[in-house]
Amino acid sequence: MNADTSRYQTFTISITPFAEDGAIDEAAMRRHLRKLGDAGVGVYVGGGGSGEGYTLAPEETERLLTIAVEELKGRVPVRAMGVEPRTAKQMIAFLDMAARAGVDAAQVYSLDVGHGHTPTPRELDAYFSEVLSNTDMPSILSTHQSVGYVIPAQVIIDLFGRHSQLIGLNVSHQDPNYLRTLADALGDRIDICVGGPHQAPMALAFGAQGFLSSEGNIAPKLCRSIIDAAKAGDNAAFLERWGKLMRLFMVLYGNGGIRVTKALLEHFGLAGGLPRPPRLHAEADSLAKALAVVEQIELAEIEGW
Repeated sequence: MNADTSRYQTFTISITPFAEDGAIDEAAMRRHLRKLGDAGVGVYVGGGGSGEGYTLAPEETERLLTIAVEELKGRVPVRAMGVEPRTAKQMIAFLDMAARAGVDAAQVYSLDVGHGHTPTPRELDAYFSEVLSNTDMPSILSTHQSVGYVIPAQVIIDLFGRHSQLIGLNVSHQDPNYLRTLADALGDRIDICVGGPHQAPMALAFGAQGFLSSEGNIAPKLCRSIIDAAKAGDNAAFLERWGKLMRLFMVLYGNGGIRVTKALLEHFGLAGGLPRPPRLHAEADSLAKALAVVEQIELAEIEGW
């Protein structure tokens, strides 16, 4: 498979800044989104991880999507992410919300039936088919390790054969053979992104198009520069920049994650805001570790702070 480098892309799964009283800090959200837009990265809003989507009421999620459209539509791809639903009805309601807000596309998450149970392939096909038969919203299907199971590759391939509004696939699993199978079957027709920068080189080598990251909240220009190097075929620059992003990834993953990302943004006078309970503020030692890596990779110079 010959890679079409013009299709390479990176998306940031945006944070949701909160104020001291727990409300969404709309001014900070707008400032943060403008920074991401200026860097030229695509943006997902309202995600369950980086966006703390599980703490959001439906009306708050819709407000976030509306703000994102106002700030980013026509500048960079702006998409709704949402959270894993328990039923098709919940997913359809989210897609209806995304359509009202006017985002470019929305993610269709894996089904979480609760209590650690795993849907069968037939149940998964029925769930996705019901969702996709009730919307014409441009959609990105997600297969994500967070729900504790893997959607069989053939189920995904068959869905893309039946539903023309599916424009992309987000793959957040660690099995390279699974990724290769999906890229071989679909990579020339739709855009495939992996979850996290750690799989970016492998994804591009297999014929996928890019990666999603939380790290783009603090390092959007670095993320964009990695894709630019890949598009230009500059392997040396790609690896040098990717190595810096991986150092940031490793100091955030397992060291406070989005809580530390928000603390870093606030430390440098950027729009981070606070976590919303049950998440708490970042610990001082976790922030100190992250600051040391930020200095090591010269991130302030790259991002122009």
